[in-house]
Amino acid sequence: MKASAIAHSNIALCKYWGKRNEELILPFNANISMTLNKFFTHTTLEFDKKYDKDILVINDKEYANETKEYKLYVGRFLRVVRERVNTDLYARIVSNNNFPLAAGLASSASGFAALAIAVNEIFNLSLDKNGLSILARQGSGSAARSIHGGFVEWLKGENENGEDSYAKQVFDENYWPEFRMIACITSTEEKKYKSRPSMQMSVETSPYFKQWAEGSDEDVQKVKQGLREKDFTLVGTTAEHSCMKMNGVMWTTKPAIIYQNQTTIELMHAIMQWREEGLESYYTMDAGPQVKILCLEKDVDVLVEKLSKFDGVEKVVVNKPGYDAKVVSEHLF
Repeated sequence: MKASAIAHSNIALCKYWGKRNEELILPFNANISMTLNKFFTHTTLEFDKKYDKDILVINDKEYANETKEYKLYVGRFLRVVRERVNTDLYARIVSNNNFPLAAGLASSASGFAALAIAVNEIFNLSLDKNGLSILARQGSGSAARSIHGGFVEWLKGENENGEDSYAKQVFDENYWPEFRMIACITSTEEKKYKSRPSMQMSVETSPYFKQWAEGSDEDVQKVKQGLREKDFTLVGTTAEHSCMKMNGVMWTTKPAIIYQNQTTIELMHAIMQWREEGLESYYTMDAGPQVKILCLEKDVDVLVEKLSKFDGVEKVVVNKPGYDAKVVSEHLF
């Protein structure tokens, strides 16, 4: 009862922040993302009677399953799985990320998408992509999108049971080969504010949350139109504005949630200045200090050169649209 899988992280172009149902992880608003080809998680999962407790190892570090964070994420997901397949077996999970963990690069998205693929393989659930997305969502909302490659929309759904809230591919990874997202790593430290409790704080305390949720569906339609017409300006301007609206909600949460560091802010200003000078690029950020730059292939070399001289940028990774999550034969133990 062992299986391994690889899933890629994704970055939202139209953001997700806030749940209408905490238990089922259902979003207030639809959202749309790009799966990244360079960032991925490789996970091996085993259920076996030889284990007397669940074991989680990420990047060679074992995480105690008594901690609040473990229970909130992995422990909760395994409970959902056990109830679904009717087993009381414990599990061992060994996972490797090729990018920083819990630092605003969607490691939970790729991690839980890989786990969902492995669960489906072990227990012969025969889930289709919608079912896999719903299962992955039980671990992390954004994991619903990492089941797919390319550009992906997560439907908010209307049903209380969440069966109509899943991600679907809008365009595959080959649709727009010139589209790029440059990840600028400004810190590899784990973030202070975890996304799940922070979202709930925003729902409860930000005076702008209602407006944020109501306007997000329109942003999704604009980005889908931009993708459909390959209108880079429409995609970029909408994505940047969605990012800033989400951060406005974070900043007006009580207490304020601020993920940006000094380099993040300086990069934002630089990108706007470069755009005024004719270098069309747009920024987006998630729950972390990393800046992702949207651009076209023709401008990558110039941007990478500028970023190589930018103080505070630790690493630059150029991403194309990435791939579907999949089962692999290579086990990590």
